[in-house]
Amino acid sequence: MGNPPVTTEQFDLVYDVLSFSLATMMATTIFIWMRLGEAAARYKSAVIISGLVTFIAAYHYFRIFNSWVEAYEYGTDGALTPTDIPFNDAYRYMDWLLTVPLLLIEIILVMKLTPEESSSKSVTLGAAAALMIIAGYPGELVLDEADVSTRWMYWGAAMLPFTYIVYTLLVGLSSATDAEENPVVRDKIKQAQLLTVVSWCTYPIVYVFPMM
Repeated sequence: MGNPPVTTEQFDLVYDVLSFSLATMMATTIFIWMRLGEAAARYKSAVIISGLVTFIAAYHYFRIFNSWVEAYEYGTDGALTPTDIPFNDAYRYMDWLLTVPLLLIEIILVMKLTPEESSSKSVTLGAAAALMIIAGYPGELVLDEADVSTRWMYWGAAMLPFTYIVYTLLVGLSSATDAEENPVVRDKIKQAQLLTVVSWCTYPIVYVFPMM
């Protein structure tokens, strides 16, 4: 499937959003790692992972940006037309395959858990996150309306680990969250868990748009 035609305004909008996102992720990475020395010892690993997440995201935004630029060109008449170089949409999933497990591990590392519990939860949640991404990606490639049932099948498969992750963050780890003695830290952890779940809820919703 070739690149779909887009207007100049649409091309510029995507171009500007990708450029802004890339700059934001790069700046955030530098800021996080420069502040590492200010973090308490128990939080240093989580801070490093935060920087890794934004660094990986910056790299993939850079790749997506270049792919977008190569996918279209202006002709001598000033008209914007698709090129023969396909836009690589898979960079999103390659990014998520790395950053989503890391985001979960980051939350685990700041919680009141024993080293054994932290290791166990990091492995199980990280594996569940990777499974969610791997299960969902094949369905993203199904765009033909005649194969919509296949896309639904992959969506359902991805929702199984997704539901497990959401349940674990909001319910399964609630006792560990409540065990945090510092109320400020406890509230921040709860906020991180809730914001993670809320932001992730866009994934199953956006996934079904092509099927509607």
